[in-house]
Amino acid sequence: MQQIQLNKKKIINDPVLGFINLQSEIIFDLLEHPVFQRLRQIKQLGLSYLVFPGANHTRFEHAIGTVYLMRQAISVLRLKGHQISDDEAEAVTIAILLHDIGHAPFSHVLENTLVNISHEEISVMIMQELNNEFNGRLDLAIRIFTNTYKKHFLHQLVASQLDMDRLDYLSRDSFFTGVVEGTIGTDRIIKMLNVHNDQLVVDVKGIYSIEKFLISRRLMYWQVYLHKTVVAAEFLLINVLKRAKDLLIKGESLFVTPTLNIFLTNTFTPKDFQNNIQINGKGVLGWYTLLDDNDILISIKEWQNHSDPVLSKLSESITNRKLPRTKLHDKPLSASKEQKYLKQIEKNIIADPEMARYFLMTGLITNNAYNKNLENILVLYKDGTVKEINDASDINLSALGKTVKKYFVCYPKELDIY
Repeated sequence: MQQIQLNKKKIINDPVLGFINLQSEIIFDLLEHPVFQRLRQIKQLGLSYLVFPGANHTRFEHAIGTVYLMRQAISVLRLKGHQISDDEAEAVTIAILLHDIGHAPFSHVLENTLVNISHEEISVMIMQELNNEFNGRLDLAIRIFTNTYKKHFLHQLVASQLDMDRLDYLSRDSFFTGVVEGTIGTDRIIKMLNVHNDQLVVDVKGIYSIEKFLISRRLMYWQVYLHKTVVAAEFLLINVLKRAKDLLIKGESLFVTPTLNIFLTNTFTPKDFQNNIQINGKGVLGWYTLLDDNDILISIKEWQNHSDPVLSKLSESITNRKLPRTKLHDKPLSASKEQKYLKQIEKNIIADPEMARYFLMTGLITNNAYNKNLENILVLYKDGTVKEINDASDINLSALGKTVKKYFVCYPKELDIY
């Protein structure tokens, strides 16, 4: 029987970047793989769609966008005389395609709730599993991703303070939220990329684009990623899952998808993932790659009708967008103020003091747009000298490197507290 040759050189129409060519067969095969298709079911911005109705884009289209930007960057660097072999170009493209493959449902929201391991660590594990399946063709991509390859600048294109990940998500998140302050000159920045002493640098002509990039990143964090209502929704979701887990551990009957049930009834350590321990005939990593936003949303929809008053009310709050009121402060909530909130919750929401704590959420959110203590953004001058962006810029960027802290308190809007 004659085998049909599948055309793997597809064109994808992206609303942010335009037409994207899938020029590589292995990129197509990885994109078609179930563990990558899972990213279609994981929202890029978690619960931000409850604040920004257009923010329903997923990790799937973000990953494809980074592939497009990576190919643009490779072309620019080659034109400037830097040697990047075809194998290296394919490998760094694979690395950026799979950089988010280990994300938990709702992206960062549940990273330390359902599992106590970072998505980057899980991404490497999934890449290694895929590498076995693809007969070692991801060896170089994994070395670049883990920064164990000789050309350090290739890793910086994947993970640094000026990588293709950040360039795509700022543009994409700005587009879908409608927050124009996040708009950056992506094309200009990529055209200005260069390499000096195996370090990714920016030609001096691109300095103003980098300044705009850093300022936009700061604004996007406070206007979108750390928006106080988004923070309230995210911590509400965390408390819903915490209550569900407590009930399951006590032996309560609870509707839950089989995949989510695995993670609510077990507490997995990083070592469990490394050893890929078996649960019901499947490794924990295999279960993880079946878990997505749908497991959470379907379960929460049913939990609205559960007999437990805490689980039902919290679930209803998410489903019907009855989110808590949030206040931001310069100092942590005092013990006396916390007791005032809890007494009001006991009076108006639920009488049980222990259960009342599910309805009061406090914590700390922090942000800095640029951390010069990590990897610096370097500016290359025409005479070959290199300066760190703070030294090269004629405006004061030091404030962008300062960690801003804000303490929050979230509580039901029914409370008589002002």
